[in-house]
Order: sequence, then C-alpha cells, then structure tokens
Amino acid sequence: MTSFWHNKRVTLTGGAGFLGYHTHQELLRRGARHIAIVRSRDYDLTQPENCHRLLADTRPDILIHMAAVCGGIGANMKQPGWFFYANAIMGISLLEAARRAGTPKVVIIGTICAYPKHTPVPFKETDLWNGYPEETNAPYGLAKKMLLVQAQAYRQQYGCNFIYLLPVNLYGPRDNFDLETSHVIPALIRKMEEARIAGRNTITLWGTGNASREFLYVADAAEGICLAAEYYDGPEPVNLGASREITIRQLAELVRQATGYKGDIVWDPTKPDGQPRRALDTTRAEQLFGFRARTPLEQGIAATVQWWRENHAQLQTQTR
Repeated sequence: MTSFWHNKRVTLTGGAGFLGYHTHQELLRRGARHIAIVRSRDYDLTQPENCHRLLADTRPDILIHMAAVCGGIGANMKQPGWFFYANAIMGISLLEAARRAGTPKVVIIGTICAYPKHTPVPFKETDLWNGYPEETNAPYGLAKKMLLVQAQAYRQQYGCNFIYLLPVNLYGPRDNFDLETSHVIPALIRKMEEARIAGRNTITLWGTGNASREFLYVADAAEGICLAAEYYDGPEPVNLGASREITIRQLAELVRQATGYKGDIVWDPTKPDGQPRRALDTTRAEQLFGFRARTPLEQGIAATVQWWRENHAQLQTQTR
C-alpha cells in the first residue's frame, strides 16, 4: 500500500474488462478505495455527451482510460472502420471532457499496434513516427496513436497532465478466449485444450509462425500502470513490456507443453502473420517510474491455462 492513493478518486474506463479487472485489483492492493468502474452499458463513450456525464458523475482525481474495441488480426481485418472510429471517438471525446472538467491527471493506455510495421527491434519510443503501422491493425493503432497527439497538444496549450503508455501484447487469467476476436495466447490455449479433450490429432494455426512477439503478463501491466500514475508526469510516451522476444512457433510449443496437447500443428501461410517482429525497449519505464516485469512467460502461460481449465465451462457460449 502507498499513501499516494489515499482519498484519491479513480475512474477506470474499461474497468470491467481484462486489463481493467487486474488494474482494479492492483489499485486495491496499493490502497485505493474510491474507484469508479466504467461499463459500456452505463456510459457509451462513443457518444461525447456520455464522456462529460461520466466525469461529472465520478469527478476523478485520476482518470485511467483503457476502454478499447480491440482483438486479434482476424477481428481487425473484419471491422477496420469500427475499430478506427470507436477507439478514436472514445479517446478524443473523453480527453476533451477531462480538459473541460479540469481532471488533475489522465493515464492513457495506447497500443503496441501504433508502431511502424518495420520498426527496428527493440522498439524505442522515439521510433513511433518513423513509418506506417502494420496494415492488418493500422486503423486501430492509428486511432490510439492520435490520443498521444491530443495529450501532448493539450499539455502544451492547456497544461493538462495527460500521460501515455504503450503496453506490448497482454495475456493472463480472464483474457478473451473467443476465437473470433481473441489474441494469440488465449486462442492457442483454447485450440489446444479443446483438441486435447476431444482427442483430435491436428490443429491449424494462422500464418507461418515465424513472426515474433513480446508478451506482458496482465498483472504486471497493471502494476506498471499504477506506478506510472504515481510517479510519471511527463509528455513522452512510455513502453510497458517484458523484454523477451519469441516467435509464434516457439510460443506454440510453450502452450503445447503447458496444455499437454500431443497432436500436430499445421501452419496456414495463406493467413497473415501480422507485424514481422515485436519487442520493446523498456528502459524508459524502468528509469522514469521503476517498472520491470516480474512474471516469466512460462509461469504466466501456466497460470492462464489453469484459469481456462477452471472457467471454460462458463465460457462455452463464446463464438467458436
């Protein structure tokens, strides 16, 4: 627990979601007690008037904006227009409402998808504007990146304390396991678990498996967000990552070991790999607010598999 959160009112957009749940738990652990969890059924933030109503209702000292419409490559390719519009309009309207309400601090959660397609590895925050994002998720990435532009512009003109974080791919318990919209780790876990239980000998995975990614355990990401809220007040974007690059083929083998799936893996190269490589330089986060990821990938995958096994019966209504 820290004294920083004592008597502070905190508003979490997307607070009932995957990252939101874990951030809520981390806030409680750190001593926050006045936390408003924002759900879309109560405040549709794509409607600007609801952004103003939210801030009037909750009057936060710290607003953490993590609400997003997001998903894997397939979901991004299926709904690029909606992914762009919803994420852009939510963020732009909410930041304007926060400016008008005089919200003391706003923490904006960006996305690794904002980086250019061919960013040199490891990605440094200074590389953010050196090219166009990977095409399959560019609309989503650009919509979220515009919030960095807005945050810096509002800081310059109005003196707003808006900070911007760039988490790498997240995973962990309570992730989205819907195969139509999920990211790679929950999709791998679900496919291998269901194949193992059904006795199937083959699963098919998208792409070549040669693309690389970096994965941050969601509880670690929540800690990084809270540390940034406590200690960082600067204009520059900051990466949140785990400092470990792994190919999707290697990842599939880790998930195979964690699930006990014994069958074959067939790669479908007619499906896109997405961005060729992803791995972050996390120096800035460690220097500015002391963040370093704690959870090894193998341990995090094991915990996620365990959560799936304990909860999958309740998730069977998700689209296959």
